[in-house]
Amino acid sequence: MGWFVKIAVYLETGEKRTFAGAIEWPGWCRSGRDGETALQALLDYGKRYERTLRGARLGFQAPRRLSDLQVSERLRGSTTTEFGAPGAAPRRDGDKLDEADLRRYEKLLQACWRQFDEAARAARGKTLRTGPRGGGRDLQKMIEHVVGADEAYLSRLGWAFKPISDPGAGDRQVKLREAIVEGLMAAVDGKIAAQGPRGGRRWSPRYFVRRSAWHVLDHAWEIEDRTP
Repeated sequence: MGWFVKIAVYLETGEKRTFAGAIEWPGWCRSGRDGETALQALLDYGKRYERTLRGARLGFQAPRRLSDLQVSERLRGSTTTEFGAPGAAPRRDGDKLDEADLRRYEKLLQACWRQFDEAARAARGKTLRTGPRGGGRDLQKMIEHVVGADEAYLSRLGWAFKPISDPGAGDRQVKLREAIVEGLMAAVDGKIAAQGPRGGRRWSPRYFVRRSAWHVLDHAWEIEDRTP
């Protein structure tokens, strides 16, 4: 029998929703109505996250039981939590980003982007199943939503995205991903101040990666689940 090192997770608890996220594995983050259901959802998605990172060779191994998850931090939720997004940053996200972190995060983001692109390709020409209430974005609107969100996230990091022209959605997505990597490199080089020109606090690079990876994977898995 082998051995398994417990995975440190945090719980972000709001009034009606709780997120459970792996501290060292951005993107692996799921929600539930409380801590217990959020942790179970995180465990249930472990294999999907493992498949996402398989090509990146980052050494992630999905846990098999809830006891493999160790809650090491509890955060207070906000209106963002209730809206449906993880909005609190664990202490780890305040640590400085170095070159090794940058290489790891770039591989992780590339894996998440690849998962989203593969899900989108598989859904082309198909009508996505609607949600339990008959709603849900179509594929093109979901792609545009993910691109728009990453543009907004990048501005919260403090790095501007300035495409040369006004390309189509696919080209814009490529340019945006390049800008994300450039922004993270700038953060490593100390070129992005912690506060903006008006005094507002920017997102830390680690939290940016956490939020972006979660959002991309959340919609990649949604596309997969809604594809006939």
